[in-house]
Amino acid sequence: MPDAVTYRATGKRKTSVARVILSPGVGTVVINGRAIDAYFGRKVLETIAQMPFETTHTGGKFDVKANVHGGGISAQAGAVRHGIARALCEADENLRTPLKRAGFLTRDDRKVERKKAGFHKARKKPQFSKR
Repeated sequence: MPDAVTYRATGKRKTSVARVILSPGVGTVVINGRAIDAYFGRKVLETIAQMPFETTHTGGKFDVKANVHGGGISAQAGAVRHGIARALCEADENLRTPLKRAGFLTRDDRKVERKKAGFHKARKKPQFSKR
């Protein structure tokens, strides 16, 4: 039996990927099977993840279920935010403008640069010695 209307979206940041499912509800947020406060453990990360609801004034109208993997918890919070914003756009096209203005629909593509051969780090060269 198919459940109520659901909106699915993928959010990404750095190397984190979040698969977000939005469904009409009371505002519960579950990430990887755990409550949001138990998963992130920091209020700042919870706030970051739920910013799209504050911007669009839709807090408490949708339940969120997200599967996140890759990266650290900060990048995962950003990925969840991106996924929720995309799912909200799918739910109501009128919410696109405020979300776009807030910058939640733009994928933050900053990643750690790879280490090059002969370098200490990505750009740090070995110390020059004249003799």
